[in-house]
Amino acid sequence: MRRNKPSNEHILVCVYYGPNGERLIMSGAKLAQSLNGSLTILTVDPPLAREYNEHKTNELAEWRRLAKQYKADFVTEASKSRRISEVIVQAAKQRGVTHIVVGHSAQSRWEEIIKGSLVNEILRELDDVDVHVVSVKRVLSDYGDEFEPGVRAHLIHSSEGLELRFGAAKGIEIEGLFFKAIGTDFDTGMFKSSDQNNPAVYKVIDGKVAKP
Repeated sequence: MRRNKPSNEHILVCVYYGPNGERLIMSGAKLAQSLNGSLTILTVDPPLAREYNEHKTNELAEWRRLAKQYKADFVTEASKSRRISEVIVQAAKQRGVTHIVVGHSAQSRWEEIIKGSLVNEILRELDDVDVHVVSVKRVLSDYGDEFEPGVRAHLIHSSEGLELRFGAAKGIEIEGLFFKAIGTDFDTGMFKSSDQNNPAVYKVIDGKVAKP
């Protein structure tokens, strides 16, 4: 754990629309109180989530009330074209944050497959910040937990297009992980390439990449 003087501690709580915001804020407030540190509450709007929504408006009002109660700053940021982790990292650097509080289920399983782990992305950019992961109940997304854990696989070119293969094979085109759909006996699911510079996700149906 960090050994800085309590007056230097700054806690950043990251909340998103759903039933867990209040719990995360209370966890961050408790941490700030124990460290005698300052508290900031941050919510990030994805590019397509800025339309009016009554439930979202009510949640924002409640978060602002809690921010006032705990003497915290409340910040709303738009991600625009940036990843949410980039917005959090920038906010942490600008405010001299020493601790970040996030929810364990801030991402669905499918979001983590496509985008990577939010916590890991934050840790890669902020070596000197402690990240506290709070276990929360997630509201399932449209994808939910529909996929089995990923296994190493690759795609090769064939006369019918790209095909999924496991183990050694000639003509490997793309390497990555295959996430099989739960409840199917076929090689149907999603394939994520392992190329960090050019990540891509392919829909696979019965061992073949579906045409877009």
